[in-house]
Amino acid sequence: MPVYLDHNATTPLHPEALEAMQPHLTKPFGNPASVHRFGRAAHGAVQRARVEVAELVGCRQDEVIFTSGGTESDNLAVKGAAAAQPGRTVLYGATEHPAVLEAAEALRETGTPVEVIPHSADGHPDWPWLEQRLGQGDVGLVCLMAANNETGVILDTARAAELAHAHDALLHVDVVQAAGKIALDFAGSGADMMALSAHKLFGPRGVGALILRAGTTIHAQMHGGGHEGGMRSGTLNAPGIVGFGAACRVAARDIAERNVHCRALRDRLEAGLQQLSDVTIFAAGQERLSNTCQFALHGYDGEAMVMAFDREGFAVSSGSACQSEHGEPSHVLLGMGLPRDIAKAAVRVSVGPDNSDADIDALLSALARIRETPMAAMA
Repeated sequence: MPVYLDHNATTPLHPEALEAMQPHLTKPFGNPASVHRFGRAAHGAVQRARVEVAELVGCRQDEVIFTSGGTESDNLAVKGAAAAQPGRTVLYGATEHPAVLEAAEALRETGTPVEVIPHSADGHPDWPWLEQRLGQGDVGLVCLMAANNETGVILDTARAAELAHAHDALLHVDVVQAAGKIALDFAGSGADMMALSAHKLFGPRGVGALILRAGTTIHAQMHGGGHEGGMRSGTLNAPGIVGFGAACRVAARDIAERNVHCRALRDRLEAGLQQLSDVTIFAAGQERLSNTCQFALHGYDGEAMVMAFDREGFAVSSGSACQSEHGEPSHVLLGMGLPRDIAKAAVRVSVGPDNSDADIDALLSALARIRETPMAAMA
């Protein structure tokens, strides 16, 4: 049976999330904005889910704006904050997800000043550079992710918030990979905005949220019926939101157990990889997500390795699922200053609660077989 080891790309729907969704796929089917009993039933379910999302990330329920997913949430945060502060500079980290960096670069095309925050080889921002740049006084928004989707590196976003606020800038944090894997406390974090996505934490695809701190001003990017406090118009995906809420409830309950299990599997994998003389494990000495290992075998092509693993019955990736189809080296690794040939060799393994020691041992055996053939070697 094929083994799934790509949980940072998407996760299977948790049975409790599916169970919560099923009644809302048929009855009650009302529009949550309608005032009749069908609409009220759907509205009540959405509000219960809003509480469950808020409890996972430590925010107020009225700070939760439901969206179609992490990409929309990031776009709303980046473009919405820039629109509310015309002429001020947007800074984003060199290792950010494409949903943030592409949103920022789109702003550049319309005249908004945009700059990239340099990162070091360990995956962390150049803090002195950031402090110096903020000191110039023209920055309106800083964007840094809580945990990187490729390397798993966990960033000190509280430090970023302190620096940003000292210079009258907002901080947006992408927590899409972090939610459900590390403890989050929006209220105490200092962040002004957080983006998250249901399908990264065993919820359904096509739903997410932007957490917007009360009193923070951004401009809506989708207009219409004024849903979600006027910040995101469009009929709410009630079944998806209910599943999202259930997944958040399960994540809050199971986070410690999941982390212990996944960290043991990741460490088992890395112990096996370290037996190889030509392997690099990226950011190995840094605090990382418990489930994530990104590595490179020198002289091998990452995309070819992914396909070779697929033929062996293992689903892994070469980096972000949003960019892997283009066959380009990881922008995350390039942003950390790694050579292009090493970045091109990257393979990411992201384990989940249903994986086992046997899965890891079988993956390492498959790797040994792959290395005996020239198919995955770089031309």
